[in-house]
Amino acid sequence: MPADTENSADLPRHATDATAPPAPAPRGYRAVFAVREFRAVFAAHLLSLLGVVVSELALTVLVYGLTGSPLLSALAFALGFLPYLVGGTLFAGIADRYPARRVLVTCDLICAGCVTVMVLPGTPVGGLLALRCLIAAVSPIFTGTRMAALTEILGEGERFVLGRSLLRIVSQSALLAGFGVGGVLLAALSPRGAITITAVTFLCSAALLRFGTRARPARSGRDGGGALLGESLAGARSLLQNRRIRALMLLFWTPPLFVVAPEALAAPYADEIGVGPAALGLLMCAMPVGQIAAELYVGTALTPRLRSLIVLPAAATGLLPLMVYGVRPGMVPTVLALVVAGTAGAYVIGLDQWFVEAVPASLRGRAMTLLTAGLMTLQGVGMALAGLAAEFFPVHQVIAGAGAAGSLCVLLLVLEVRRTAP
Repeated sequence: MPADTENSADLPRHATDATAPPAPAPRGYRAVFAVREFRAVFAAHLLSLLGVVVSELALTVLVYGLTGSPLLSALAFALGFLPYLVGGTLFAGIADRYPARRVLVTCDLICAGCVTVMVLPGTPVGGLLALRCLIAAVSPIFTGTRMAALTEILGEGERFVLGRSLLRIVSQSALLAGFGVGGVLLAALSPRGAITITAVTFLCSAALLRFGTRARPARSGRDGGGALLGESLAGARSLLQNRRIRALMLLFWTPPLFVVAPEALAAPYADEIGVGPAALGLLMCAMPVGQIAAELYVGTALTPRLRSLIVLPAAATGLLPLMVYGVRPGMVPTVLALVVAGTAGAYVIGLDQWFVEAVPASLRGRAMTLLTAGLMTLQGVGMALAGLAAEFFPVHQVIAGAGAAGSLCVLLLVLEVRRTAP
């Protein structure tokens, strides 16, 4: 309401100065960081993600040190992907059944408890692997609940899309930094010592979420009651039976299924073309660097309408650069192709908005949880299939084939998404 002019003399001088321009409202990513609750979610995400990455690396080293088995060491890392489908499908109802803050804090405390038990000297290798599975099963519930909670913290429009983009950017950055931090910690500490530090990161994340976000009621309108498993499966069935939602989910899932091939086969490809460890590092970093740069540009420079316009073209062409591997190029063309393939990942910014608009609010937590579970599971499947194919075919042909087959699959999905557009 306008100020009462009769009492304007009692106001500070700057409040009545008509010549003073109003402070411009923050826009873009700054508008997202202006929300206090999001800052707490962002910091908690960074801490818990670093904890997961460092614990994965330290656990792999610990298991190898205890057993001397490359298979068990690799299994300790692979178990970070496999249980996602179980947790994200069977327990997705938790994300809508209970208040988001309670779910997020509980998930962090469970992870902190798991890594604390890992630190105990008497924990057997089987126990370490089981605890790794539990953390992986909890992860999609945590991620899905947090994504759904962002629609309440930031709204369902522009700020939500950019907030989710920021969390993706920090995920890619933390993966690059996390392995470096993990390597430094393992050089200074024992594997159990490095894992102890990750317990602290989970506890700090839980504290940030508990005291930095508001308590909100459960999205389903009821706190508990009924069969959780049935509710979770019913939600998944309802989502996947909806043609529009199913098409959008598949468009999220399918490109990562194929795009992981060059990362999964980076070491054997580096050996095939005769380059050293430094070049291997470039091959591993090129795609995340491209995706981070593209997300920042698209989120900052493009309007919501333009972001929507580039979704389908970027998704349809994003895997084509991998076909360069077919001629087994040198390092520079290979790295450039990976950077370009990474930039195409920015299609998900516009796709996020379509997905939120398509999913009913009462199913949003389950939808985000299922989306995360499918994404992580299919990346693990893609890595395994790429490795299996490389047992029978040259590595460069496998990666090029992944680019060709993936492009065909994504093109069919793009046509389906167009047909289901409202």
